[in-house]
Amino acid sequence: MHVETHGHQIEVTPALRDYVDTKLQKLSKHFDQPLKVRAQLSIDKPHHKAEATALIAGKTLHADASAADMYAAIDLLVDKLDRLLLKHRKKVVDHHRGENPARDGTFG
Repeated sequence: MHVETHGHQIEVTPALRDYVDTKLQKLSKHFDQPLKVRAQLSIDKPHHKAEATALIAGKTLHADASAADMYAAIDLLVDKLDRLLLKHRKKVVDHHRGENPARDGTFG
């Protein structure tokens, strides 16, 4: 997994960069294929804002979050991105194969 962390009118300290990297690394458990994430941190007074764009095999997923401090914004961002990745993975894996109540005769 490749993670780029940028700041918009804010200096990204090594502590923030490490925090973003460790939090976003957990997203790689959903996919075997390479995942590239670009995170941007900014301050939109009085809130701190974190945005991320994930590139997965031609698909682009974007999420953003804001909170009272940067670490909380990053946590919210990772949760949103995690949900987006799970939703995308379900669409990719499902393809109308597998268990389906209508096909199994248990529907209705």
